Amino acid sequence: MQSNPEKRRDTASRDGEGHRDEAQADAERETLMMELTRLVQKSVRDSSWWERRGIDCSILTAAFISLPAGFLLLGSSQPLYFLSGVLMMGVAHAVITVKGTHLASHGTLSESPAWAHFWAVFFIEVCGSFSAGAGVQAHVKMHHAYTNVIGLGDSSTWKIPFLPRCVYLFIAPLAVPIITPIVAIGQLKGQSPLQILRTVLCVCLGFFSQYYLLRCVSGLSCSSALLLMFLCRAMFSLPYIHVNIFQHIGLPMFSPTNRPKRIYQMTHGVLNLPRNPLLDWTFGHSLISCHVEHHLFPFLSDNMCLKVKPLVSQYLKEKKLPYHEDAYISRLSLFFHRYQELMVFAPPITELVGIQ
Repeated sequence: MQSNPEKRRDTASRDGEGHRDEAQADAERETLMMELTRLVQKSVRDSSWWERRGIDCSILTAAFISLPAGFLLLGSSQPLYFLSGVLMMGVAHAVITVKGTHLASHGTLSESPAWAHFWAVFFIEVCGSFSAGAGVQAHVKMHHAYTNVIGLGDSSTWKIPFLPRCVYLFIAPLAVPIITPIVAIGQLKGQSPLQILRTVLCVCLGFFSQYYLLRCVSGLSCSSALLLMFLCRAMFSLPYIHVNIFQHIGLPMFSPTNRPKRIYQMTHGVLNLPRNPLLDWTFGHSLISCHVEHHLFPFLSDNMCLKVKPLVSQYLKEKKLPYHEDAYISRLSLFFHRYQELMVFAPPITELVGIQ
C-alpha cells in the first residue's frame, strides 16, 4: 500500500503551525510579565530611598523604640498603664516578628548581601525564634517559587485536618508562640553543626533577653513574666494564621508537571485583602492589601508594593487577567462554612485551559 506524500506534507504543515502557535503564545505570555516588570522597575528607579526602604525601616525602628516604655508600663500597679504596656508590647512584637521577619527573609532591608543576611538572622532567629535557613527555604524558595503548586508551595503546612473548624480558626492559633520554637528544632535536621549552634544561641538570646527585662525592668515574678511573654507573642496569632490561609487556599491549585507561566500562576493563585490600618502597620502591606504585588515582585518593600499597586492592578485588568480581592470577614465566613472542603480534603488541580 503506497503512502500519500501530499497527506504527509499537510500533516507536517499542521504540526509545524501548531508548534509555531504554541511558541507565539508562550512569547506573548512572557511579554506580559516582562512588560509589567519594566513598568514596576521604572517606578522603583523613580522612587527615593525613603520610599524604597526608609518608611519600612522607620516603622521597625519605632517598634524597637517603643519597647523600653512597654517594659516600664508593665511594671506599673495602675491597671490602665499596665494594659497599655501589654498592648504596646504586643503590637511591637507583631511588627518586629511578622513585618520584620518577612522583609528580612526577602533581603529587602538592605542592598548589601552581608547586611541582608545579618538582618535575616537577627529578625528570624533572635526575634522570631525560628531558623533563618529553614524560614527562607520554606517561604522564599518554596512558597514563592511554587505558589499554589500541589505538594510544593500549596500552603498545606498551615492545614491541621484533625482539628475541628472552631478550634482551628479561633483557638489553635493562640499556640503559635509555643509551636514556633518546637517546629524550629525539627527544622534543624540536616543543617550544619555551626548553623544549628547559631540558631539555638540566637533563639535563646531572644527568649531570655525578653524574660530578663520583664523580671528586672518590669519587676515581674517568674510566672508573671512567662505569662506576659505568651500574651504578647500570641496577641496577633489569630489574624496571622487567618491571613496565611485566606490569601491562597481556596484559589486555583496547579500540578507540579503542568503549571502555568508565572504571571498566570500568581494572578490566579493569590488574593489581596482590603486595607486595614492595624494589620497594614503590624504585618505590612505585602501580607495584607498588596499580596498579589508581593508575589509578582517579592523583592519590593511593603511601601513599594503599596506604591505600585495601582499600576499593577490597572495593568492586570487591562490585560483581562484576574486580580483577586476579598474582605477579611468574607474570607473568614467562607472558611468557616467550607472548612472541610478547604482545610481537610485535598484541593483539586486547576487546568487553565487555553493559556497553558
